[in-house]
Amino acid sequence: MSRKKKLHPEIKSIKNICDLIEEDESKINPPQHQKRQPGLQNKMHPKPISIYDDYKAAEKLKNKVVVITGGDSGIGRAVAYHSVKEGAKVAFIYLDESADADTTLNEINEMGGEAVAIKQDLSSHSGCKNAVKACLNRFGEVNVLINNIAVQYPTTNVEGISPTDLEKVFATNVFSYFFMIQELLPHLKKDDVILNTTSITAFRGSEHLIDYSATKGAIVSLTRSLATLLIKKGIRVNGVAPGPVWTPLIPASFSEEEVAAFGSQSPMNKPAQPADIAPTYIFLASKDSQFITGQILHPNGGELMV
Repeated sequence: MSRKKKLHPEIKSIKNICDLIEEDESKINPPQHQKRQPGLQNKMHPKPISIYDDYKAAEKLKNKVVVITGGDSGIGRAVAYHSVKEGAKVAFIYLDESADADTTLNEINEMGGEAVAIKQDLSSHSGCKNAVKACLNRFGEVNVLINNIAVQYPTTNVEGISPTDLEKVFATNVFSYFFMIQELLPHLKKDDVILNTTSITAFRGSEHLIDYSATKGAIVSLTRSLATLLIKKGIRVNGVAPGPVWTPLIPASFSEEEVAAFGSQSPMNKPAQPADIAPTYIFLASKDSQFITGQILHPNGGELMV
């Protein structure tokens, strides 16, 4: 009769420690999930880093007015903070995340900056029209438009994408970009800038984010086509395609287990902080990039795009 060999207690404890270490290494972030979209930054742990303490500003956006959709949290908040540090006035638009919007506004005030928070659903033409009107009423002009809002609904098969979700994803991720551009374009002039947030998924695809990836691909084409149209007017149009970034969209989209491993497939084995991404927008919004238009920059942690 065979008997199962027992591990020595000390060996068993070492094996358990090794298992725990292996398990911990696969968890990049604390498991968490939010049952709403958009997600809330004030419910995340750890909180995303919006700007690093050692960031050195150089008045790159002095006296500019920057409009940011989805500027209450995530990448949008980080871009708002960096824009203010660089001397800009900021108008940011949010859906209904009032606590996050208040935090962003208060932080900007503490920086000595000037900003306005505009609550508005941008998934319709009328919503974008109202938002642009509010921005112009406050500041009188706009120099930089940053289209940034997005939603996503992961699914394991294309048949699982409901018509309602599909329409919402395209209305938020693509139509809002078009509508904001249409409403603001008559007010933009030479040397002004339009920046669009796309994604790494537009270039490598995603089997779990098919509709989201399709919208991000549309944004790439929008950016390149619009840049060609507006180059004679001296208006530059570029895009940013981040890789994995620690933002409220992540716990709002994925399960606790998926959130815990989020960023592990990046060559750097971690997600970016919004503070890692925001300087790309500042570069593209400033005169440092005055000979760049129709391009997509890729702050993605080491994935090579061709």
